Amino acid sequence: MQAWFTKEIVDGGRLRLLCFLLAFIAAFLFIRFSVRMIRRQARWWPGNVTPGGRHIHHVVFGMVFMCVGGIGGLVVPGVSSGWAAATSAVFGVGTALVLDEFALVLHLSDVYWTEEGRLSVQVVMIAIALSGLLLLGLRPLGVGEKDVPGEPWQIAFGLLLNLAMSLIALLKGKTWTGLIGLFIGPLALVGAIRLARPGSPWAHHRYTEGSRKWSKAQVRDRRLRAPVQRFMMRFQDFVAGRPDQGR
Repeated sequence: MQAWFTKEIVDGGRLRLLCFLLAFIAAFLFIRFSVRMIRRQARWWPGNVTPGGRHIHHVVFGMVFMCVGGIGGLVVPGVSSGWAAATSAVFGVGTALVLDEFALVLHLSDVYWTEEGRLSVQVVMIAIALSGLLLLGLRPLGVGEKDVPGEPWQIAFGLLLNLAMSLIALLKGKTWTGLIGLFIGPLALVGAIRLARPGSPWAHHRYTEGSRKWSKAQVRDRRLRAPVQRFMMRFQDFVAGRPDQGR
């Protein structure tokens, strides 16, 4: 195990990314546990930080951690030193705190426990997934990979095609497929070929309401996507807490 860790993580230059990801996950789970205890008004758990009656959201602390970790990571020597790992972990903590209130920052309103607040959890899950792919050694569009076969023009064409397919998948409302497709090209191709999801920019501009494609997209979304979406929402509620009803 130690030999694998040294070879794949330390010598592979991925120690900082590992520390970032572990700290990110730990900070997200901790802050969600904290806000759920505050929501339940648990007497044994410290409440919100409210100096002078002003509620300071944890996104503020997150920005401080990100600045400390980001700037610190720029000045510490080496990529596998203890200080490099520590600054990456600090940056991971800050990123988790900021993304956990992503919806609040986007709406400039305290939507944390509303349906709109689910967006924060979704963004966190995406960040964890993409960081995990990077940790496994995958690179978006294959950038930085060595010994890629083919002529330069062939490589450039493949990268542009992969990027185009990923963008089409995103426009079709397939967020996960489009983003992960940047790392795994065939997945982006599948997302680009299949029908768009109802309500997506692609469907809005290219599917006429009542047309065959529009109707087929509606049926497919109810049959395939709805069960997955219900499972994901239950999982998000289990991890992050259920939004307030009727808001």
